Amino acid sequence: MRYVSTRGGAAARDFEGVLLAGLAEDGGLFIPESWPQFTPADWRALRGLPYAELAARVIHPFCGASIPYETLLGMTRDGYAGFDHPAVVPLVQLDTRSFVLELFHGPTLAFKDMALQLVGRLFDHVLAARGERVTIVGATSGDTGSAAIEACRDRSAIDIVILHPEGRTSEVQRRQMTTVLSPNVRNIAVKGSFDDCQDLVKGMFNDAPFRQEMKLSAVNSINWARIAAQIPYYVAGALALGAPDRPVAFSVPTGNFGNVLAAWAASRMGLPIERLIIGTNRNDILARFLAGNDMTARTVEPSHSPSMDIQVSSNFERLLFELLGRDAGATAETMARFRRDGRMPIPDAAWMQARTLFRGFTLDDEQTLAEIHHLHRSTGYLADPHSAIGTAAARALAPQDPSIPVIVAATAHPAKFPDAVERATGIRPPLPPRMADLYEREERFAILPADLTQIEGAVRAHARRNAA
Repeated sequence: MRYVSTRGGAAARDFEGVLLAGLAEDGGLFIPESWPQFTPADWRALRGLPYAELAARVIHPFCGASIPYETLLGMTRDGYAGFDHPAVVPLVQLDTRSFVLELFHGPTLAFKDMALQLVGRLFDHVLAARGERVTIVGATSGDTGSAAIEACRDRSAIDIVILHPEGRTSEVQRRQMTTVLSPNVRNIAVKGSFDDCQDLVKGMFNDAPFRQEMKLSAVNSINWARIAAQIPYYVAGALALGAPDRPVAFSVPTGNFGNVLAAWAASRMGLPIERLIIGTNRNDILARFLAGNDMTARTVEPSHSPSMDIQVSSNFERLLFELLGRDAGATAETMARFRRDGRMPIPDAAWMQARTLFRGFTLDDEQTLAEIHHLHRSTGYLADPHSAIGTAAARALAPQDPSIPVIVAATAHPAKFPDAVERATGIRPPLPPRMADLYEREERFAILPADLTQIEGAVRAHARRNAA
């Protein structure tokens, strides 16, 4: 298996190479040169497997010769062994055709654990074999940071620096990051939005001397390994409801487009997915694109669903590359114009192609609280704001055929957003016992402006201190 850059200016790599590189040198994202294909018989053979084994079988074609299957299986078994639910990704029925796929039973109570508990182990395996050390830099709108820190804390070959937008995460999200005091972990609150944090990370990768000096790598979903590790839970949900002999639809609350891109990747592998519904909050660039080919960036606005407070959805570039017929030159030009003008010009034919599978839905803050209330009152299910956007989107945009079930990706535990949930339902969801003292733990983080020179200085100081 080889990977190419969406912008065509970086050498092709194997899986191990894209894991360590993260972002391509030309600023593009790595994507498989060709998509693995599973036959209906292949999908059926996965039914009933423990999640760790299913995950290894689905992910291994993306690894090629880089990671032996038995080694990968050992990592998935180890990575998912500590999840709070024996099914790892339990499926909860809401009504006759709607289901919730709970992705938040990992150590940080968010779907990012599904990928990062494996990605941390992949880094360990590859770095040990090479005798190398890396500095991981990441941007988070709330959940990626804590999941990445949990996956990488105390690992001898990794230093990790996470940027989060100051004051724009929930308190639980912030504390899950800033109370980890491991010496290889550094947290920076950036005066700005998530898009500013994401730009800073890309700026560090595009600074070639700094990238080489620090041996930078990434855990954001710009890293293909993150996407590959998210595909299996869509497979598990679909198989549980009859695939491949029955099509399914997924509703995914979406910010940076990585989670729903993994579902799209499953469809490219042959999983029968009838529709992918994208749920957005007031930061609705993806919904506007799907509704009217309007990919215009606006100012990021804080909301009750902060993990979706994004206007520049990095992973959309991978879909764009496919929509443009894998034309790397056209992709690079389109992304450059988006960076320059704040608007992404997409040909109508490519837009219409996207609409054959994708639909978009928007919910503002008050509507989100109303959905949390409605869902709890009508079904007894307590959802966080992001997952509630997913359930509302599923109800509004389910396929016309009532025999097609709709699976909502429940991306976070309600206790991560207790203020919003309590306001909507009168119930303040408690943290699990293992996190009961989170509000009393010491925090440690720096506050810096969205200035690349200052951020690079902080990263350099952190990595050099640990390497000394």
